[in-house]
Amino acid sequence: MNFITKLLISSIAVVITAYFLDGVTIGDNQFYNSGPPELNKFTTAVLVAVVLAFLNTIVKPILTILSLPITFFTLGLFLLVINGVMILFADKLVVGFKVDGFWTALWFSIVLWFVNGILELLGGKDREDEKEKEKQRVKKR
Repeated sequence: MNFITKLLISSIAVVITAYFLDGVTIGDNQFYNSGPPELNKFTTAVLVAVVLAFLNTIVKPILTILSLPITFFTLGLFLLVINGVMILFADKLVVGFKVDGFWTALWFSIVLWFVNGILELLGGKDREDEKEKEKQRVKKR
């Protein structure tokens, strides 16, 4: 899947996860203030997905390397703490995205991972079709 598709899937997952968890709110943002409130909330969810993608690409590997001893000692469970910290960072960076505390952020990261996985699984059928078409093109040559 390309980056835009993954970003839209993550945005939808953020909206669904915020709907199911108390303590997580998605509201107005500073970039899009006109139009229906649902579109404004989705714009905030897109911003959250972009910020989380950035944090997971740049900040999370640094925190993971720095916390290798405790991650090893806890058999990898400390990575859940790092995921919760990433959600709290996104809370501070995105206006309109509010998480009530660390435990809510931890649950948000777990539910977001699950919902995102289901949505990518549903959207992954096209990827398998593309691989099959590519195999058929190679066979024709």
